[in-house]
Amino acid sequence: MLRVGLCQLTSSADPAENLRLVREWTASAAARGARVVVFPEATMARFGVPLAPLAEPLDGPWAQAVREIADEAGVLIVAGMFTPDGERIRNTLLITGLGLHLGYDKIHLYDAFGFRESDTVAPGSRPVTATVDGVTLGFATCYDVRFPELFQTLADAGSSVVVLPTSWGAGKGKREQWELLVRARALDSGTWVLGCDQADPAATGVEVHPKAPTGIGYSTVADPFGGVHAQLDAAPDLLVTDIDPTHAEASRKATGVLANRISGLGRPSKRAD
Repeated sequence: MLRVGLCQLTSSADPAENLRLVREWTASAAARGARVVVFPEATMARFGVPLAPLAEPLDGPWAQAVREIADEAGVLIVAGMFTPDGERIRNTLLITGLGLHLGYDKIHLYDAFGFRESDTVAPGSRPVTATVDGVTLGFATCYDVRFPELFQTLADAGSSVVVLPTSWGAGKGKREQWELLVRARALDSGTWVLGCDQADPAATGVEVHPKAPTGIGYSTVADPFGGVHAQLDAAPDLLVTDIDPTHAEASRKATGVLANRISGLGRPSKRAD
């Protein structure tokens, strides 16, 4: 079993304040035995404010402070931050602790629902995995959840768990899409999916930019058969749960979803009947 903690919080626009939240929530999760502590996308600073002035490299002070928190607690922390990239930035997951310090840059950018992340953010191109206590974790960020190939690529690389920090955009049908997509990606890759969202700011009366994707809550852990293993409500909360990585192999054997894939399918041909 691997014990994980999902920290469904609401980030502020102040990286220093958010670092304090990371310290407090990590302590709470570690006290309950978590080995992997997951924070949402945009933990460093919420969306809806200028991010370029806040971006720092992985060896910068914010990421190094998170590393120290992880080392003190004896856990792996995964937290969304922003790193510089020329005139744009990158939407980066910081993965630090237990001897690791690396980042995953979000591959699929949120140019959807009237929002254009690519105007200010450069895409990543490389899937990332890490191993904790013999369990291989893959990483994805928010809008990545709409692209099954990434999750199947991570499964092919040995991941039995995909960590999915998000800052999900609110709107009609968006909660239903969130829950469906997390469960679908778990099922069609045969992995546990740990979907850790920002809490809904409305649940605590926090005012945010109305058009920015700032979270809806409902962080969800889906098992490799697509079932909901654990889920939070909209408000800030800590979810700590145990996951069994052997269920990933059981799912893949049962569904055959990875073994039976057909690659290289072209466009459908036209025929006259």
